Amino acid sequence: MRSLAPLFPDKSNLSEPIGEAWLTGLECEFVTGPFEGKKLGGAWREMDASWRGTSIDRDANFPLLVKFLFTREKLSVQVHPDDAYASKNETSAGGRGKTEMWYALRAEPNAEVLLGLKPDVTREKFRHAIADGTAEQWLERVAVHDGDAIFVPARTAHTIGAGLTICEIQQYSDLTYRVYDYNRRDANGNARELHVEKALEVLRFGEQHGGKTQPLRIEGDGMTETYLAACSYFVTEKWDFERSVARASASEHFDLLVFLEGSGRIGWDGGGETYGRAQLWVVPAALGAYEIAPQSRTSLIRTYVPADLGELARRLEDKGVDRSRLSKLIYT
Repeated sequence: MRSLAPLFPDKSNLSEPIGEAWLTGLECEFVTGPFEGKKLGGAWREMDASWRGTSIDRDANFPLLVKFLFTREKLSVQVHPDDAYASKNETSAGGRGKTEMWYALRAEPNAEVLLGLKPDVTREKFRHAIADGTAEQWLERVAVHDGDAIFVPARTAHTIGAGLTICEIQQYSDLTYRVYDYNRRDANGNARELHVEKALEVLRFGEQHGGKTQPLRIEGDGMTETYLAACSYFVTEKWDFERSVARASASEHFDLLVFLEGSGRIGWDGGGETYGRAQLWVVPAALGAYEIAPQSRTSLIRTYVPADLGELARRLEDKGVDRSRLSKLIYT
């Protein structure tokens, strides 16, 4: 895209298109707080349990990569490995698989993603489709509209179509196996590398998992809290509110708050800062109570690494959520 507005209004007449904005890349810098001016990768090594949480190993790498994606044309057909394959075959690349989810901030008319292989696809059929340029015909088409959430487990074939602005939450991994790139060439006439054999080793054939989620919406305490997806790698919620809301951090994990729209102030015992659109905040596990006071209607995504999905299910059941609904939200 040559315009990243309204998320980044100062980047509306770009000379070169930009496809991604990483919010938790290890090279991203803190702009406030005790780690101001430090890159996330270095700060993470300094953080103790009061920041990380009691359930996250001191020696673990930063667990979540959050991005904004801006698609002007469809992306390549690709697949990501799971942890088991990555830990055995991709140790030099971090040894971590990649399960992800997408939240559609904006979808142009007829926007779609292709996600998961059709039921009758076999490994050999797909190999031939890659060779003859028809790979995407064997993927399921999923129409996408503003506000849709899509869960993409590792080993699932997929591509994102044109005309979408997406917030992506994923395991912190950049392992991608491309199987088809529409024979596109760069400015020097070179095609991007494909990884067909690795892709065929990890692709899930037969029954597929993932797709559009069935968000769970809960009203109360002055805001709408929408649970988008939950798995062992992340829980993702969307908060919408127009007046002050009070929350508390969890001692087991840190939170990431991604502001999609609105402005205001976050206050806590002993401090506070203003917030705005397209900012990502790291909320330390030991912060305790804090308040978000909006100056304008605010929407944000909260995501974190759960210590126990069972505890999440019990908490939602206590709020009156039927267990059958939970099975469509929590992926195990």
